[in-house]
Amino acid sequence: MLHSRVLRYIDEVARSGSIRAAGERLNVAASAINKHVLQLEEMIGEPLFERLPRGLRLTPAGEILVAHVRRTIKEYSQVEAEIRDLKALQSGEVIIATMNGLAGGIVPKAAANFCARHPRLKISIRVMFIHDIVQAVVDGEADLGLAFNLPPSPQLETLWKMDTRLGAVVSPEHPLVGLDSLPLAHCEPYPLIFADKSMLIHGIVADAFANAGLTVEPAFLTNSIEAMKCLAAAGDGIAFLSKFDIAEEQRNGVLTYLQIRERTFGKNVLSLVQREKRSHGLATAMFAEEIMRALRATTE
Repeated sequence: MLHSRVLRYIDEVARSGSIRAAGERLNVAASAINKHVLQLEEMIGEPLFERLPRGLRLTPAGEILVAHVRRTIKEYSQVEAEIRDLKALQSGEVIIATMNGLAGGIVPKAAANFCARHPRLKISIRVMFIHDIVQAVVDGEADLGLAFNLPPSPQLETLWKMDTRLGAVVSPEHPLVGLDSLPLAHCEPYPLIFADKSMLIHGIVADAFANAGLTVEPAFLTNSIEAMKCLAAAGDGIAFLSKFDIAEEQRNGVLTYLQIRERTFGKNVLSLVQREKRSHGLATAMFAEEIMRALRATTE
C-alpha cells in the first residue's frame, strides 16, 4: 500500500475504541499501534484520542484526522481498481451488437481507431436485428448495443441518444446536389430506393411520401443498407437514410446527404446502450466513449 500502515492503525483504533481490540483485528501488537499513535500525536501537537476508563474516544482533532484517513483509504482503493482495469486493457474483448448500415461505416471506423491505441484488445462487431440487439445486451452476450429505434427496456441503460433525421442520400454527381434543402416532391422523378417492409424505416419513408400527398413506387426494395448505398452511389437513384448510415461514404466523397425541407419523416432515434446495473469493465467504457466521439463528430 502506498500510504503508511499508520493510517490503518488510526482508522481501526477509531472503529474499535481500543488499541488492544485494534491490534487483535489487525494482527499487530497493541504496543506497536500505541507507539505509532503517540508518535503521530506528538507530530501533530494535539491528542487524537481521549483516554477513558473503558477505551478511547476521538478528540475533535482526531475526528478531522480520521475523516482524512478514511478518504485517503477510499481513494487508494479506487486507484487500485483503476490499475486492475488498466491491466485488463492488455487483453480481452468488447462485443458490440449493431445494424448492418452502422456496421458498414461508423462502428468499424471507431473500432479501428480504438484498437490502434489498444492493440491487444479485440473488438467484435455483430450485426443483428433490433430485437436481437436488445436481447444480446440484456443477456450479457454483447457489452454494447448501437441501433436505430430500439424498443424501450428497463434492463438497458442509454449512454447516448439522438433523433437522427432521415434525408435523401445520393451520389455527389446527382442533379439535386447543391440545394440547401430538398423538397420531397423533387425526389419523385428519380429512381427511389426504399428499405423493404421488414425494416422500420420503410414505414417512416412511405408515410412521409403519403403525408406529403405523393404517390410513388420505389424502383428498388431491399433489406440491406449496404445495397441501398451502392444503388444510390451507382446512378441517379435516391435512398433515404441518416447521416450516420453514410458517415464513411460521405467522408470519402462517395455519397451525399441532402436534408429534406419538410419535416415529414417520423423519428429515427439512434441509441447506444448497455445493460443496466451490471459491472462494466474499463475497456467497455472506453470503447463506448470512442463510439460516442464518432457519433458526435458526424453531427458537427
